[in-house]
Amino acid sequence: MSTPQFISDAIEPVAATFDATAMARGEAGLPGEFAWRGRRYRVVEVEEAWVTSSPEGGSGEMYLRRHWWRVRTIRLDSPTMAAGPIMTIYFERQARRGGGGHAAKARWWLYTIEEAG
Repeated sequence: MSTPQFISDAIEPVAATFDATAMARGEAGLPGEFAWRGRRYRVVEVEEAWVTSSPEGGSGEMYLRRHWWRVRTIRLDSPTMAAGPIMTIYFERQARRGGGGHAAKARWWLYTIEEAG
């Protein structure tokens, strides 16, 4: 496998492809398909999933911040639906503040990408 490349771009989940079972448990539902930089991808395998937390305000209580997944994908916009890259994506439980525009409202992000090998 290649070395992961840091990306940090918002992705656009495709409606009606979210993991409804996870959402029923109160967790973030990983989208089964999403768009990034004009290309469409389908998640074909979740290799790893985890969450990260941090303290909230001055109370010291821990707050769940992000849900993470390392996934294998296929490219839906290629003629052969070729194997896509391995991606690490995350969901922010609380949308970012400030800045305005799409990035301020985005909650789904592509963190790293690496070519499958």
